[in-house]
Amino acid sequence: METCIFCKIIAGEIPSTKVYEDDEVVAFLDITQTTKGHTLLVPKKHYRNLLAMTGEEVGALFSKVPQVANQLVDNLGAKGLNILQNNEEVAGQTVFHTHLHLIPRYAENDGFIGKFTQHNYDLEAIAAQINGK
Repeated sequence: METCIFCKIIAGEIPSTKVYEDDEVVAFLDITQTTKGHTLLVPKKHYRNLLAMTGEEVGALFSKVPQVANQLVDNLGAKGLNILQNNEEVAGQTVFHTHLHLIPRYAENDGFIGKFTQHNYDLEAIAAQINGK
């Protein structure tokens, strides 16, 4: 895709700070650095997001997560790691090329806030709706 910023990074048209690369993926530091080492893991082939990928394609991308994630945690002294992936604008996707955010965590107040809000939904009704019943 000629206008995709990640495609341009992959093609070497825009500089990036790479931490991993192979034939299928590239991992580079996110320019926002939510925490030290915040890395994006990106397939070299353009997909809008995970919703546009097959299970095999998603599996190939996620198969690289342990190597890059352990590299970040081990070498930066992180105590943990969040993996974030957004699909479509409503979910926070701003670059429409599949990517995973690998966010090293150092402390609860290190700059990343990921909180879940509890709701009292009818779980059986939701499951039936998901299953088309």
